Amino acid sequence: MNKKIKILQSKIKKNKLVCLTSYSYSISKILDNYCDIILVGDSLANVLYGMKNIRKITLDTIINHAKSVRAGVKKALMVVDMPANTYRNPKTALKNAKKIIKATNCDAIKIESNWKNNNIIKVLIKSKINVMSHIGYTPQFNKRFKVFGKTHSEQTKLLRLAKEIEKSGAFSIVLECINSSAAKKITETTKIPTIGIGSSKYCNGQILVTDDIIGMSGFYPKFIKKYANTSKIVKKAVYEFSKEVKNNKFPKRKNSF
Repeated sequence: MNKKIKILQSKIKKNKLVCLTSYSYSISKILDNYCDIILVGDSLANVLYGMKNIRKITLDTIINHAKSVRAGVKKALMVVDMPANTYRNPKTALKNAKKIIKATNCDAIKIESNWKNNNIIKVLIKSKINVMSHIGYTPQFNKRFKVFGKTHSEQTKLLRLAKEIEKSGAFSIVLECINSSAAKKITETTKIPTIGIGSSKYCNGQILVTDDIIGMSGFYPKFIKKYANTSKIVKKAVYEFSKEVKNNKFPKRKNSF
């Protein structure tokens, strides 16, 4: 197991884990000073490419962004999402996971659970590939948004799934939009770190999309907190540049050779 992962797993006894997404070198350099985990997420489909859902992002696209992120990450654990349809069976999953790791030198890959692909985790672990799992609302498999774990029956199923994933060898599980009570039970029952997104304070750590928290995405559901209005700052800078160019105030002599 990766040394960083061992440190990460021991850290949850005293500290919460900080996780954010990145798709570029410049953002990664900043995040690396504050994050335990940096995820090259398939959310880049929405955030950077304006796609309506994440299922159309390709393996090569995510690999190219992961290469950029790798250049900026020195300390954090770097995880790369496996895009939809790139791990439909163990053979395909292993082939594509190896391709990601070879091209990006990432520390781990992440796959979403469809309730019946734990065997893929086992195959990847057997090949010494570190795996982060993802349960609850899984955008690659769920076409409509919903909160999971509201009923006793759903909670029981989620807890059983989390235990099976842990047994399969995953080093961590993302809990997305899972009822607080269910998220707490899963976190208290499993020994591997749970990373929450819209799944309460009871998880071992939290992850959000960086563009959401800095106010660039325009996507602000209940589980997101906007910590900055970067969009406003960018608009102001572009407006000032546009005005100076039109009024022949830029470039000045100091900006010229």
